Amino acid sequence: MGTAERRGAPGESVAERSQARRHKQAPDRDISGTERTAGRGGDEPRQDYRPLWVEEPAHRHPLPDPVRRAAVRAVLVISVTLIQAMVAFLCTLAGSWLAFPMVISGVASTVVATWAVVDVWVTRQVWNQRYGVVSEPSSTARALRRERRARRRQERVSVGDQERIRRTGGAGRLSHS
Repeated sequence: MGTAERRGAPGESVAERSQARRHKQAPDRDISGTERTAGRGGDEPRQDYRPLWVEEPAHRHPLPDPVRRAAVRAVLVISVTLIQAMVAFLCTLAGSWLAFPMVISGVASTVVATWAVVDVWVTRQVWNQRYGVVSEPSSTARALRRERRARRRQERVSVGDQERIRRTGGAGRLSHS
């Protein structure tokens, strides 16, 4: 707010300036528009209640529970590993006897943290393989199956024709060579 706005117009009283300032302030969130104007005689309409935020639908589905559990485990193990690495570094700088055991446990924790990350990946793949596949066949898969069935049917018909010709002893053939 600039100096000219603070001081107001030369003929403006202090009461008028404070009332103007009051109207510029943010509206009360817990009072509806009709209750706000009722106290002032309804001389000035105010904005109705506006929510603080608008819920938007999530673009992605949340993680399945087994994958979420594995991810939480991995985050906890990785955080403990990072803390151990920091403590090992600080113990090494201080020349403490704890430096060697912390480095050894840090190496072991790194192996466990790697396993935890791989566990998240494997759990996610397994969940997608079991539950993530939509059971509706796509139109291309349906067309391929239809073509495959027609080919098998044609092969059965041709094999049946050959069997019938063999059973009749060659009768019906155009040539006997």
